Formats: sequence, C-alpha cells, structure tokens
Amino acid sequence: MPVSNYYKLPAIKGLEALDAINYNTSFPAHFHPTYNISLVYEGVFEAKLNGKNVSATKGTILVTNPGEIHANPSTGAGGRTFFTFYLAPDFFAYGDQLKDLRFKENVISDNVLFEELHQVALKIKSGDMDNAGEEILTRLLRGMALKHGSVNDGSETWKINALFENYLDESYFEKFSLQEAANQLGLDKFKFLRLFKFQTGLTPNNYLILKKIEKSKIMLSEGADLLSVAIYLGFYDTAHFCKHFKKFTGTSPVAYKLSV
Repeated sequence: MPVSNYYKLPAIKGLEALDAINYNTSFPAHFHPTYNISLVYEGVFEAKLNGKNVSATKGTILVTNPGEIHANPSTGAGGRTFFTFYLAPDFFAYGDQLKDLRFKENVISDNVLFEELHQVALKIKSGDMDNAGEEILTRLLRGMALKHGSVNDGSETWKINALFENYLDESYFEKFSLQEAANQLGLDKFKFLRLFKFQTGLTPNNYLILKKIEKSKIMLSEGADLLSVAIYLGFYDTAHFCKHFKKFTGTSPVAYKLSV
C-alpha cells in the first residue's frame, strides 16, 4: 500500500521533504520552484526530462532543477520508494561560484553520497534533525553542486519565460481568459498556445494550476483552512483542490498543513 509523509523544516532556507513508500502514481508534466533531489530506494524512478527519458534505479539520485519541466510516469511494475529533498532556488547562491546553479546530470550514481544523504533523511523522518544534521546536509549538497553542477550562462531556456508568466499571476487565480492574454500580445489564441507550450512545456491551464498549488502551500503554511484556500484559488470545492494538490505534490494538503 502506498504511503507518503511530508516534512517541512524551518532550517536551511525552508527545506521540505517527501518520504514515499511503494508509490505507483504517475506525476504529470509539471515543474517545481525548487531543486528536487530524490534518493531512490526501491523500484525504478522514470522521468521525462528535456525531451529524453531517464531512469533512476535503486541506489541512485534523481535531480531536477527549478523550473525544469518533467513528468514521472508509473511503469505499473511495482511501486517506487524514494525520499526527496526540496531546496529553495537560492540555496546554492553562496558567492558567484554557485550562483544560478544547474545540475546537468539528472541521475547521479555515487554510493558514498547516497549513503550520507540517507543518514540525513533518517534524521528528518525520526524528528532528530538538529544543527549538526543541518550542517552535514548543507556540506553534502554544496559538495554535490561543485562536483555535478554548473553555472547557468543564460543561453539556455530552462527557466519559465517571464513574459508569459506575467499573464498568470494572482489576478488570474479566479478567471483566466486565453483570448484576452493572446490579444495583449497581439496574437491569435492558437499561436499563443503554441508559443506558450514551446516556452514553458505546459499548457496555460496546467501552468496556472501549478502556480495555484505553490500559492496554496504558502496559504496553508500561514494557517488558512482548506475551504478558504480552495475558494480563493478558484477550485470548484475542497475535493477538487485536494485532488490537484496530491496529483502534483505526492501528498495531501492536510498532510502538508500538518507538516508545517
């Protein structure tokens, strides 16, 4: 039976984590504003990244960058057990050496690093994460960045295009007009759709849902109840909100709220 637990720690720039056991649900195309670093314990963690398929097997580390569109299909052959660290995009921004860092290796095979990160994951799951554990995790991740990452030179288009993002801010949480957005850019709506998908990898509707989910995390962290969040963000009801929240995060909004 699939089991998942979500952890939200105040230290290390708002570190969050997901512990998933026998998880066999597919994640649709989506992105995170964070670095996702997943330790794969059992099964094969499939991912579609940058137009290619990658497979993270037992004992490897699967990495995605902030804003990087990816999907995680389920193979149906048993569940996946993994532990994911979610790190704020400015976590590595300590000096110019690691500013705008991007991992180009999506699957990292490093037995020593895996075991050391596993020990930190155990501390988080047991509630024993202390200052020493935070220092160890920070050291491990910075070392991983220096070895496997590189500084983005601005020539790549892996970040969401700001021009399109402006049309999907909070003012569109209740209602988004595709025709109005296209008109403001002087395009017909079909060309707008094609350009948007090309720039972001998502349809405007799915991109908007992801933005809503990120906003809901902030509201839940501030103490808002599920009904208030659902109404404010334009979902039909709490069930509709909960369905989309779990679809894109792997946990329920109730579990997320309790983790704060």
